[in-house]
Formats: sequence, structure tokens, C-alpha cells
Amino acid sequence: MPTSLRRVVTSHDERGRAVVTSDGPAPWSKVFEHTPGFASTLAWVTGAPPRLPFDGKDPTLDVKTFVPPAGESRFIIVTFPPDSVFARPDFDFAASAREQAEQSPGLVDLFEPDNPGMHTTPTVDYCIVLDGEIWLELDDGKTTHLKPHDVVIQNGTRHAWRNKGDKPVTMAFILMGASNRR
Repeated sequence: MPTSLRRVVTSHDERGRAVVTSDGPAPWSKVFEHTPGFASTLAWVTGAPPRLPFDGKDPTLDVKTFVPPAGESRFIIVTFPPDSVFARPDFDFAASAREQAEQSPGLVDLFEPDNPGMHTTPTVDYCIVLDGEIWLELDDGKTTHLKPHDVVIQNGTRHAWRNKGDKPVTMAFILMGASNRR
């Protein structure tokens, strides 16, 4: 689960040498109580443009939205439970939605109320399947089956992630805020 994710952050010491400035769990992590098997970790963020050298202040602590504005980025690790979790008679959709809104501010606002899981973000996303199998659903219900180490480059398209299997799936997402200029 992502909450056991070890995050190693580097920077420079006062003499300009590379050093590890933190080594441990990312502070913005959650294993969901109301959605068994669902977990999320915001591993890192950058502003526009990213600034070097790193000043030592954890940028994840001040994030207001998981959806990065143009030029910014978010690095998120997500574990998706099997879709069957959402179909259980005891599944509490309202409690799950509250947890999701708290853990992933801004992102949940982009989900379509009439099409569970479908959403569109104004971002270019690099998506990597770390463990398990998942299906990427696009318009018209068309799906693409993905396995470990498969990579999706998501260019601001409407989509959903469907775990049709019986085991959780862990993915890494790097979201890069994009402008709508052509």
C-alpha cells in the first residue's frame, strides 16, 4: 500500500554537495477506511517552474489541489481496489466520496456524477502500472488492458481506471499541468 512508500529527497548541503535531506514516508498518505483496498500518496509536487536548489521545505504540505495548474506537477501513487468493492451492498458511497475529497482535493471535482470513475483533467499524465492489472476506459466504453510496467501517456482525455480483477492494482502518476493554447 502507498502509505508504506519510502520517499528519499535529495538536495545540497551548505558546501553545495549532494545530500539526502529526508528519508521516510511521504506525509500526505492515506489508506481509505470506507473504500477497502484504496490508498493514495502524494509523493511530490513542483511549482512553475520547478526551483533548484531545493530549500528543504516539503512542498506537499501546502498543496491545495491534486490537479496541477499549467507548468506545475504532481507525483501520486494510487492503489485501486477491485471494482467489486464498489458493488458490495454495504459500500457507503457518501463516506467514500468524503474521504476521496479530503485526500485528493480538486481531483474529485472533475469526476462525472452520472458516469462513475470517468473524469478529464487539464494535464498531461505519465501513468505507470507498478503492480497488478487494470483497464483504461476511454470514450464509448473502449478499454485497454494494462499489466505491470505498461505506461500510458494521458493527454487530457476523458478516462476511467477499471480494476476488473480480484486484487488491488498500484500505479504511479505524474500529472503535469497543461495550458489550452494551440
